[in-house]
Amino acid sequence: MVTQEQRRRQLAREKFLRQQQRRTSARRKAHARNAVIASVLGVVVVGSVVSYATGVFKQDDDDKSNAAAEATPSASAAPSKAPDPCDKAAKGKVKSLSYKKEPAMSIDKSADYTMKLQTTCGTIDIDMPASKAPHTVNSFSFLTGKGYLDHTKCHRLTTNGIYVLQCGDPKGTGMGDPGYTIPDENLKDKRLKGNVYPAGTVAMANQYNAETKEGRNSGGSQFFLVYQDSQLPANYTPFGTISESGMKVLKKIAGAGESTGQGDGTPNATVVIDKATVTKS
Repeated sequence: MVTQEQRRRQLAREKFLRQQQRRTSARRKAHARNAVIASVLGVVVVGSVVSYATGVFKQDDDDKSNAAAEATPSASAAPSKAPDPCDKAAKGKVKSLSYKKEPAMSIDKSADYTMKLQTTCGTIDIDMPASKAPHTVNSFSFLTGKGYLDHTKCHRLTTNGIYVLQCGDPKGTGMGDPGYTIPDENLKDKRLKGNVYPAGTVAMANQYNAETKEGRNSGGSQFFLVYQDSQLPANYTPFGTISESGMKVLKKIAGAGESTGQGDGTPNATVVIDKATVTKS
């Protein structure tokens, strides 16, 4: 039986994810408006705790006040910043890229692929079986081929409740996306038992709101890497597994902490993806 405290924590996590997703939704609405005047905007992140890694949503006043209470340190908090364990970023600029629709399927759906993230903190290899999440793997194959992730920052780290590093936003704000969305996939993966995303999982951020049941199939480019088992509902496409050496890099990043001292902020480590590639294994 779920206790009242467990339920409270689950609701808090889901609210956190919704807050992230609503920001993305707000950005998407702006994108639609600006499209009318020949502009292009977009983004995707994860809601509650990982919404930061799975989606962005429209944020109402209640969520804004709660977000401030849950994720913003008080003026007296002044957390001490851990030493930066990472190197300087490679020279180069983030490309400003946006696309009107999901790329055509070009991968071998029966093959395994590897996404290699060469970061300032070390290389993170991610094994991606295309058969489990073909749209997601195909999207990252397309985006990395365009240099979409190169020189982007991993902009969010959570260290309380859920334990993830969020990346994939060229804007570095949690409000960026490639201009198109991809469908949810692999949500019945056997690894997600008990609403837990196990350490080593890589999953998509999105705009899904568990309360309203809205926002399915809203993944973009933002994703999160789980460095410690994290309790989250199975709403975020799990599409990859981090290598053993990659987990060491991820834990080094997590060990440096985050900016607020409250469990949700920017990483103290300067995590920049110098180069991202996807290759057939």
